[in-house]
Amino acid sequence: MKKALPFQLSKDRSFFESLGDWMGDVLYDELPEKGFECRDEQIFMAYQIEKALKEKNVLFAEAGVGTGKTIAYLLPAISYARYTGKPALIACADETLIEQLVKEAGDIFKLQNYLDITIDVRLAKSRNQYLCLKRLEDAQKDLDNEYFLEEIEDLIPDFVYGHSSLQQIYPYGERSQFPGVSDEDWQKVNYHPTQQCMVCDVRNRCGQTIHRQNYRESSDLIICSHEFLMEHIWTKESRIREGQLPLLPEVSMTVLDEGHLLEFAAQKALTYEIQSETLVRLLERIMVDGIREKTLYLMEQLQEAHDEIFGQIRKNSITQDSERMTIEKSDLLIQTCKKAIRITNDLLEEFVFESELYTIPEYELRMVEEFLEQYSFSLRLFTEKGDGVEWLEIIDGHETLIIMPRLVTDILNEKLFTSKMPIIFSSATLSIQKDFTYISDSLGVEKFQSFSVASPFNYDEVMKIYVEEIEQENKTAYVHKLLEEKQQTLILFKSKAAMDQFRLSTSKKSDIVFEGERELSTIVKEFQNGDFATLCSYHLWEGLDLPEKALTRVIIFDLPFPPVDPLFDAKRTFSNDPFEEVDLPFMLLRLQQGIGRLIRTSNDYGEIHILLNAEEAETESRFVNILPTSIQPS
Repeated sequence: MKKALPFQLSKDRSFFESLGDWMGDVLYDELPEKGFECRDEQIFMAYQIEKALKEKNVLFAEAGVGTGKTIAYLLPAISYARYTGKPALIACADETLIEQLVKEAGDIFKLQNYLDITIDVRLAKSRNQYLCLKRLEDAQKDLDNEYFLEEIEDLIPDFVYGHSSLQQIYPYGERSQFPGVSDEDWQKVNYHPTQQCMVCDVRNRCGQTIHRQNYRESSDLIICSHEFLMEHIWTKESRIREGQLPLLPEVSMTVLDEGHLLEFAAQKALTYEIQSETLVRLLERIMVDGIREKTLYLMEQLQEAHDEIFGQIRKNSITQDSERMTIEKSDLLIQTCKKAIRITNDLLEEFVFESELYTIPEYELRMVEEFLEQYSFSLRLFTEKGDGVEWLEIIDGHETLIIMPRLVTDILNEKLFTSKMPIIFSSATLSIQKDFTYISDSLGVEKFQSFSVASPFNYDEVMKIYVEEIEQENKTAYVHKLLEEKQQTLILFKSKAAMDQFRLSTSKKSDIVFEGERELSTIVKEFQNGDFATLCSYHLWEGLDLPEKALTRVIIFDLPFPPVDPLFDAKRTFSNDPFEEVDLPFMLLRLQQGIGRLIRTSNDYGEIHILLNAEEAETESRFVNILPTSIQPS
């Protein structure tokens, strides 16, 4: 239902004129009276967004830490949603940042209290953030899983397995509901792309389905991740053709919070994955009594070819400095893939006959058919010479072949940036010294507005930056020495592998918690509450908001250069100067984000420690000019 605007419209004033008047009253008078600082940078940003809404443009809104970016985009977004009758979409970099945005005492919470308005805000999380009842059933058959299943089973509502009326059904089953479950264990019970939701017999009681129905009814704001937005965009047309609703409803505008991270989410949404274990596991599920001999023979042939493919991939993979392993495509590997494609197509034809015999349960058969169609398509992409990037990676403990597009610029331009819908990029790091070329070229944005405003904080007074040149093998000992002085400390690593290497040197009884041990937003809450002193992460370079004593020290273990891996190697291959055009811009943007975790309010203070090995030290002159304050003498 369309909600009333938070201000009155009059016949002699347009919506945008009235919006401008209201935002002026709120930002200059109402919020300062409640204790908020009146920030010129925030007010400037709000009016630039109003202009982008009016002209339906793409806006790169770069505003330094402490500007109050969230309130600057929330005021026009809520108003525009109510004016158009369609919710505004806010896309965050990942699921943890979604939780940060809607947490109690966050900006949405404050606006409701201080402006006395009710904001209808609902979360649309990525599908892997929801419990899958079918996969839960499979996990329950393995007694080794009992240690973590109890927490999940205790929180499943009665209506899931009972016969309650639809009036008693409510959203449940999202990842953050189970804080004690590790990421590794969650991967055993969450939604997986092989699941066939359309023919699932418990679909109407599935948490993901219920959540989707819930957020579609939002009148003000829907908040999702970049990844989920991209999945919606890529699948929208095909879902409509198949008679399904798109993943997201029609919206009035989109805000891309931490918008500098959109490119990877776009690539990931177009990525195909083949896990070594999945095909074998799915085929075994349909090897039932009564299946035709020809079908069974083809299934066995496909399993053999599949095993050969992964054996050759394993043999031809090169480990570098990230989890992504480069694959050398031998002639034998290509021929084996083509053989698997032929067998897969023959098997799909046989499944047509099997479906008429009703020997295999419909749900199981549909799931395998869907998987094999994608399997065949993925292998064709792998064998062709195109703009794809491929690598081998261990995901959820299984070898996984990844096939990702190198460029997404044309598709993004066609499906997102020419839609005549206002799109706002919001971040403290969208440019390299106020030049937006890097991000606009990466995303295929041809026409845009932009501005850059600095942080209002006096960093010289509240932040100390120490740059230490240390041999790589001595960094761990140096960090442990720093940690002897107890402070709330965030240690940022350039990769999971780097963090895991540091973990090996750390006693499990120490006051240090690592990303991945439990659900991340829960870990962040406990860290903010002071339940432990040191948080180690490779994801939280952006978006983490821990004010005052909750965080007083940030240690940057390595300069966050992109890894030497197939994805970034592809970018380097197609650039004239790989270091200047790929590596350095990526590092500078990420370093600025990491430093930005420390000072979030005018009451914050603390220190940054940047550790440089000999090679990293050679680039010090390239990042000194983007630091918010001068380096302290050693």
